[in-house]
Amino acid sequence: MSNADSEQRVYDVVVIGGGTAGLSAALILGRARRSVLVVDAGEPRNAPAAHMQGYPSRDGMPPAEFLAVVREEVAGYGVELVRDRVTKAVPDGSGEFDVVLAEGGGVHGRRLVVATGLTDELPDVPGVAERWGRDVIHCPYCHGYEVRDEPVGVLYAPAAGIHQALLFSQLSHDVTLFLGAHGEDALTDAEWRLLAAAEVAVVTGEVADLVVTDDRLTGVRLADGRVIPRTVTVVAPRMTPNDSLLTGLGADTRDTPAGRFPAVDPTGLTSVPGVWAVGNATGPAEQVVNAASGGYRAGTAINMDLLLTDLEDRAAAATT
Repeated sequence: MSNADSEQRVYDVVVIGGGTAGLSAALILGRARRSVLVVDAGEPRNAPAAHMQGYPSRDGMPPAEFLAVVREEVAGYGVELVRDRVTKAVPDGSGEFDVVLAEGGGVHGRRLVVATGLTDELPDVPGVAERWGRDVIHCPYCHGYEVRDEPVGVLYAPAAGIHQALLFSQLSHDVTLFLGAHGEDALTDAEWRLLAAAEVAVVTGEVADLVVTDDRLTGVRLADGRVIPRTVTVVAPRMTPNDSLLTGLGADTRDTPAGRFPAVDPTGLTSVPGVWAVGNATGPAEQVVNAASGGYRAGTAINMDLLLTDLEDRAAAATT
């Protein structure tokens, strides 16, 4: 991909972010014969994962392979794709946008789709970042079946509570919740009862690090030296939207259980006219299949918005 020919070009839609959500929007818009540019920094959230799950007909497919197939499909409809990063999007005063690229130059978009995803901020426990996406995971629906019946350790986080421990107890009869520095008082009586009913073991004491042997997770080490054998560790990352472009445009945000995310309507339209946001840029629960759906909805809404705008302009010109 090259951005050499994109300088000063005008597009119906500039899609910022080339993950599933952005490419899904681009696919629908390309099929509607819109001029579309996808600007992709090449940093998908699920890059550490070997496979993706839960997408009908593509269950278990490596994420990089999946995106390569979708890029080829999108390009077949005339959509342009460049490997670059958008540093700024500026309203031009007419309801359209000038988009500045990191590699120099810029493009003009009549409408924008922001699909910049989110960043997973991992617990500060030695070994977690190194094993992330392998045997350190977070989602029972994304990874749970693949670790069924294994010894699972869940690192407690107040924001997630006991949610993950209960869900993973469906998949393994050997689940241990590590309370870490939070202590027994972090749990309510009702939570203790649920953990007991789910047969989840609870370990107190600060977690020191993860134990790895021959490039495989083998345990969770506590500060007092105890090692609890585990082959899988579940964490609750803090999920932060990559929303600097949206906030720079003045887009409203909303509170979610995972923090503040851009506020969007069912099609992904933000509070800024002409700007849509899709995928994990809008919330933490947008798995690949949901991201594809969100991109599709945004693409159809944008196409209709552009069509009506052009027809209204044509009608107005015909009466003058």
